[in-house]
Amino acid sequence: MSAEATQETKCLVTVNGTVREFDGPPHANALDFLRGQRLIGCKEGCAEGECGACSILVARGDGEGSRWTAVNACLLPAASLDGQEVITAEGLGSVADLHPVQAEMANRGGSQCGYCTPGFICSMAAEYYRPERTANPAVSAEDGGEHECGPNGFDLHALSGNLCRCTGYRPIRDAAYALGAPEEDDPLAARAQRSAPHPVATDIQRADTPTGELGRYRRATDLDQALQILAAEPQTVLVAGATDWGVEVNIKGARARSVLAIDRLPELRQIQFNEQYLELGAGCTLSELERNLAGRVPLLGKLFGQFASRLIRNSATLGGNLGTGSPIGDTPPALLALDAELVLSSIRGNRVVALAEYFTGYRQTVREPGEMITAIRIPLPLAELTSFQKISKRRFDDISSVAVGYAVTVEDGVISKARIGLGGVAATPLRAKATEEMLEGKEWTLDTIRAAASIMGQEGTPMDDHRASASYRKAMLASSLERFYAEQLTRSGAGQEQNS
Repeated sequence: MSAEATQETKCLVTVNGTVREFDGPPHANALDFLRGQRLIGCKEGCAEGECGACSILVARGDGEGSRWTAVNACLLPAASLDGQEVITAEGLGSVADLHPVQAEMANRGGSQCGYCTPGFICSMAAEYYRPERTANPAVSAEDGGEHECGPNGFDLHALSGNLCRCTGYRPIRDAAYALGAPEEDDPLAARAQRSAPHPVATDIQRADTPTGELGRYRRATDLDQALQILAAEPQTVLVAGATDWGVEVNIKGARARSVLAIDRLPELRQIQFNEQYLELGAGCTLSELERNLAGRVPLLGKLFGQFASRLIRNSATLGGNLGTGSPIGDTPPALLALDAELVLSSIRGNRVVALAEYFTGYRQTVREPGEMITAIRIPLPLAELTSFQKISKRRFDDISSVAVGYAVTVEDGVISKARIGLGGVAATPLRAKATEEMLEGKEWTLDTIRAAASIMGQEGTPMDDHRASASYRKAMLASSLERFYAEQLTRSGAGQEQNS
């Protein structure tokens, strides 16, 4: 695939078992494409990935087989589905032969006005087919409620990205908890036993209808090819899960002359352990990381359940969340606490940059033209005491007002190392270095924590905005440290500290 425009290229997508053609424009999302195919079950509610009315199922690779994964069609570029398999609510069942999810929603009164119902059904179907659901249905809720499972193993938070406008949540929950295991002859369960389609080298260029400006969408076959394109066209927009870019396109009318998809590059989808560090591919989705790490990095485990919703985590990547340079991204505070480093790659080679030195200003970073984030390295061993705290107006599926990541090592009752990452309190994510310095070398006691909390409240340069006031953010920082200390006492079973 060259950097020259190939205007004749078209995308072929298998939708509900039928191959359908998408021929642009490149910025069009999967929702508009599907509705243009008269598959109008998926709806546009928010165009930001928050309501789930547009949910569809995509076959994603999962070891030797596939996993039916629910994603927001309103954010996903239609061209990203080139060569892929998609199921919409219409493809799950028919009036004469309802899918089990559809049947339970009808039987339990889960559909009210009906606008959100197809999206709920697709998200429920993804959870219905999740292999771990029936294999190990008993899931503890001791993690603070990030996984609220029914007796059938159905994780209710699989629906955290779906909004019901008619307050029909209880019958929807009842329908979810009534689902059994897929039948042996279930065609979608059988399909999951086979491998997912491989990514297709896509190159499509078309004019944007309102503006007449040309746009181009490409998917490289490997990292070298992607870096060559980026070197030749440094202004190319890198897109992985499109959970941020899709909002820019929908809400702000953003258009790019060149978009390069990097979400399926094999080199960006590895997870590797060695004696010095854990390396996470920048193209792994958060759901894949959560599943494959399986709690081996407790701080990230605490973060995942609070990051947006399952629908978003099924597409969002670590590289994308860091690449935007946003001061309110959820992953930077946790990764700063973990002393993470970023691998930045270009045709010139790789360089490793400490995350604490990566952000230089509001949505500005040290990443140079032609570079992309390819991996995130977390040094080993990990700190024993960790926590992730997210303060927001809603507990789930919301943007942080303040986010704090903690990683503290205590040896013989003394704090030997403290790392605290902050988000939402400055133009960039940052480390609470003054608080860290105050803690290190001090005894792990409530008196120490209270003294450090006053310093913590002065970290950063918080501002007033529509999410929170500066004074509120300062108060949250100060109380956050005491909350962290209390959490560790509760987990250790130490009881009440003698100095309290």
